[in-house]
Parts: sequence; structure tokens; C-alpha cells
Amino acid sequence: MSIKHNDIVFSGVQPTGSLHLGNYLGAMKNFVDLQTKMTSIYCVVDLHAITVFKKPSELRDNILETTAGFLACGLDFKKSIIFNQSSVSGHSELAWILNCIARVGWMNRMTQFKEKAGSNKENASVGLYIYPNLMAADILLYKATHVPVGDDQKQHLELARDIAQKFNNDFNNSNFFPLPEPLIQKNISRVMSLRDGKKKMSKSDDSEYSRIGLDDSEDEIKKKIKKAKTDSLPIPGNLLDLKNRPEALNLLNIYSFLTNSKLENTLKLMEGKDFSKFKNELSDVIISTICPIGKKNK
Repeated sequence: MSIKHNDIVFSGVQPTGSLHLGNYLGAMKNFVDLQTKMTSIYCVVDLHAITVFKKPSELRDNILETTAGFLACGLDFKKSIIFNQSSVSGHSELAWILNCIARVGWMNRMTQFKEKAGSNKENASVGLYIYPNLMAADILLYKATHVPVGDDQKQHLELARDIAQKFNNDFNNSNFFPLPEPLIQKNISRVMSLRDGKKKMSKSDDSEYSRIGLDDSEDEIKKKIKKAKTDSLPIPGNLLDLKNRPEALNLLNIYSFLTNSKLENTLKLMEGKDFSKFKNELSDVIISTICPIGKKNK
């Protein structure tokens, strides 16, 4: 990645509860690294959180928990701008302008709305339908040049680029909004649920055993990893043999992410081991990374 002195990175995290391992590996770890390389703006996006109804007291607590998680993970207010989205009215104001720039057809192509709304789309909030425009406003308000994104957000960043381009064309100013570039971490794919390797690790999952919270104790981490779904086969020596083994792949990926190893190297190291033994090593690696964060967060 080529960094220029005037590059700006922007990203936001929804305050929907305590942060978990997926948030850390997919976002926070990268945020901390980026704050030493370019101007960094990180936001607790509470306006996004209310696309689905939240009790005000719950939302307030979640905002504080998420902010505490930012700091515990290593974000430094002396190196980064850290703030709450609704405290800056420009996000909502620009979002309305972009609502008038974006096209209905663009919204209809957004796959996340279809996933989140489910079969009862008529009962979903309008906010859930157009929240990609608010995400575009978040980014473009600061004329951000780079946005860290995972697989599930790439489509929304592409939409932000389309909106920026149309705005620039409509108002005959080719440089008004820069077209933000994605920052995709190498060797990092989505961290999946410990109970279902086909679902992303999520704070909204009913089962506490589906995720590792950043404030989990050593005993809780060991228990959750011990109960994590796997299969009866030993760890293979090559990637091809992990096909159709999503839970096994997920645990091996987590180990690789936390040890900064390529998955291929992890397979060579662990080949032939039973998952019961591997889980002990995985627990130790998670504990050594997560528990220091949890202690800072308390």
C-alpha cells in the first residue's frame, strides 16, 4: 500500500454490544496499525445502530462499551480522531443530500439489506434500506481516501465510490469528493461463528458460545473453544482437504491470524493432530491476545 502524507482513513463500528474476536481481527487490529501511518478517523456509528430498534438505555451503554473497546485495543486519541457519529450533524445532513444523488436501482442491488431484512422486507425500516447512503456520507464527509473493509462491506464501499463520482459529475467538480480506496487486509478472511462455520461471528447471535468476547475471562475462553464445533477428522496438511469443513477451517484461520502465520504454515505445523489437542493450543493463543485487552477494558 502506497501512503501519501495527506491520506485519510475512516472507519466506523456499530455499538451493538461488547466487541468480540471477529471485530478485533477484522477491524481493530488494523485500525491500531493504520493510526501510525496516516490521518485516522474512527467513529462509533450509533445512527447505523438504530436501523433496528434499540432501547435508548441499551444504546447508551453500548456506545460506552464500544468506545472503551476502541481504547483497550490500542487506539490512541493522541494519534486518532475518535468520536460518536450522532455528535456531528454533518453525517445526517450529507446523508440526505446523497439520498437525492443515489439511485433506487443501486439500493436494490445491496445484498446486505436482503440478508438483514429476511423474507419480511415490507416490515423493515426505511433506514435499513438506505443506510449504505449514510455509510457513504460518513466516509465522504471527511473526504477519506482509504477505508478498511471486510468482504461483507466491499459492496457498500463500491456504492460510496459511485455516489461520489455521480456527485462530482452532477456538479461539474471532478475533485470535490475523492473516490475512497478499500484497504483489505492480506491473509485475513471473515472470522466465523464457533457454532456454525458458515455464519459470521456476530454480537447478535443468541448463543454466547458462538463468539469470543474481548472481555471474556481465561476460563470462559477455554470453555467456548472446547465447545466450538469441529468434526471428527484430524487436521489435514493441505488446504484442499479443508474443503467442506467450515468449522475446522475457521479455527485454523483464527490460530493463523493470531500467530501472524499463513494458513499453509499452520497446516504443516498441526498436520495429523486431533482437534481436542489443537483446541488447547488455540485457547492459549487467544488468551494471550485477548485477556490483556479485557483487563484494560475493566
